[in-house]
Amino acid sequence: MLSRNINFKSFDQKPNNQKIKKDLKSVLGQNNEILKSLTKAYKYKYNKNLIKKFKKEKTLKIIGIGGSILGAQAIHDFLKHKIKKKIIFYDNLDTNIKNKSKCINIIISKSGNTLETISNTNILTTKNEKNIFITESKNSYLRSLALKLKAEIINHNNFIGGRYSVMSEVGMLPAELMGLDEGKFKQLNNLIKNKNFINLLVSNVSSTLFFIKKKRFNSIILNYDNSSDNLFRWYQQLIAESLGKKGKGILPIISSMPKDNHSLMQLYLDGPKNNFFTFFHTNEKKTLKINNSKILKSHSYLKNKTLGKIKFSQKVATENVFLKKKIPFRSFEIINKNEQSLGELFCFFILETILLGRALKVNPYDQPSVELIKQETRKILI
Repeated sequence: MLSRNINFKSFDQKPNNQKIKKDLKSVLGQNNEILKSLTKAYKYKYNKNLIKKFKKEKTLKIIGIGGSILGAQAIHDFLKHKIKKKIIFYDNLDTNIKNKSKCINIIISKSGNTLETISNTNILTTKNEKNIFITESKNSYLRSLALKLKAEIINHNNFIGGRYSVMSEVGMLPAELMGLDEGKFKQLNNLIKNKNFINLLVSNVSSTLFFIKKKRFNSIILNYDNSSDNLFRWYQQLIAESLGKKGKGILPIISSMPKDNHSLMQLYLDGPKNNFFTFFHTNEKKTLKINNSKILKSHSYLKNKTLGKIKFSQKVATENVFLKKKIPFRSFEIINKNEQSLGELFCFFILETILLGRALKVNPYDQPSVELIKQETRKILI
């Protein structure tokens, strides 16, 4: 049990955890703005008056790319059963943009010079709309544009990179405008008092380092919950961009289940032994039920079953086969889909990434090589 919201089974490994425990203690003792954002003590660069001003708006357009928008997308999709507003995300260069309806536009870019965000903002916003810009307090294209449009400007925290920004202004302002309770996401202080959480986190990081030493570099997420797809796209960036340096790193791959039982599972079971796995499943309370009158006798075992029950059975069956074949995996079972459980996952994955970076002796906070493509693109456009 990770918490009362999440059942968690760690990897079946018994590595030495002592150094990781010391590293965790050191990390938690630092004056780190990222970790601070995971607590209620974090001071936002906006106030509640801004939320009151825009809370009645029924439609939001959120424009950004990568870490600037993935956190908000993960929040929206995971908790969409609680959200009554229409939220539209623009997270890539799409040559077929059709939606130009007037609403609140939230434009997010830490640097203020992100090419894709500048391009989409140019097409999707007007001066007559309500525009909110989240960007660093420095001269940049988007800050200059925001001033020209007389838009609301919220300063992006200089010490929090995009992929770590989900619990800062970048993720929590959209969450509040979606009608969610931002305070309930802030679970770090509760979690670090939980010995079970600490032990499972440390064991998980130690096991991952063990796999890396054994040349297992592919972290495959077997996701049984469609609404968590963007959560793992956020996680994918977090792990890949934070650790992929100096010839080191982990390749996170998202596999949609149970669909991929019929395409990739053969490889996972009998292919190269260079993978370790994460099972992810949520407790779906209401899913469609099998129509008993249409079931043939040969499949009578499906009678009275819901799609949720069938999916869960497939997940348990796959875990059983993995155990028999000694394929390493961990498993997350979400009992309640709410702000608290999602906040706990954000805390777990962020701490995991920082600890892995520390152990691998890479800086988990930068992404130097990505700048090369930005520079080359600019040369071509000029």
